[in-house]
Amino acid sequence: MAVGDVRRLLEIMARLRTPVTGCPWDLEQDFSTIAPYTIEEAYEVADAIDRGDLPALKDELGDLLLQVVFHARMAEEQGAFAFAEVVEAICDKMVRRHPHVFGDASFADAEAQTANWEQIKRAERAAAGDADASALAGIARGMPEWQRAVKLQSRAAKVGFDWPGPQPVIDKLHEEIDEVRVEFAAVAADPADVEAQARLQEEIGDLLFVAANLARHAKVDVGSALRGANHKFERRFRRMEALAEADGVRLHDLPLDAQDGYWERAKRGE
Repeated sequence: MAVGDVRRLLEIMARLRTPVTGCPWDLEQDFSTIAPYTIEEAYEVADAIDRGDLPALKDELGDLLLQVVFHARMAEEQGAFAFAEVVEAICDKMVRRHPHVFGDASFADAEAQTANWEQIKRAERAAAGDADASALAGIARGMPEWQRAVKLQSRAAKVGFDWPGPQPVIDKLHEEIDEVRVEFAAVAADPADVEAQARLQEEIGDLLFVAANLARHAKVDVGSALRGANHKFERRFRRMEALAEADGVRLHDLPLDAQDGYWERAKRGE
């Protein structure tokens, strides 16, 4: 992208944020109100990649870039930093974190390079005054919890705190399912039992945490796997609706066993 193209985008955002003559909606926004849109746009980028839709990816990357420009503009209005400083900071960071490309360092393999990357990040946090020396330091709390679970597990694994392979994780998964069953029974016995409901939530959380760990051991991206499962469910459910409509019935008027029949037909059709 040419510098002029970036400048044009910055000028557009500046006009949108100009008091009185700008856009009322844009002028009402702040960092906290824009943050959800930033996250949403990142997911739309991932969706375009998942679908292999390059024209959509171009558009979604533009939408994501707009989010960066929006945040930078609001920061500039407060005298904190401007877009140029954002670019300068990431350029400096990438050079600093790749001494094997922009310097004289060399690493035996990707694992050694990754270890050096983490060491550089720890040094950066220390230089910024972050005294947290934990192996888990620096893992953002704002990311999706499934992603944070994998990050926590990966960091712990770097100091040796990890299952030796997938089988113990599968065994743990069965154990957590049994514990969920126990707490479901407790809630069913007394739906008003607040403590039982809290225990059920905790056990379901443990189950999901272990499932994320299993995906990590399988070197499967949890987000991609779940997106695939969501797409498959949506595709089959929409097919169910179409089959029912073709038979002259509405899906929501049917009992569960009849709906299951349409589900099986949708699966066979694939």
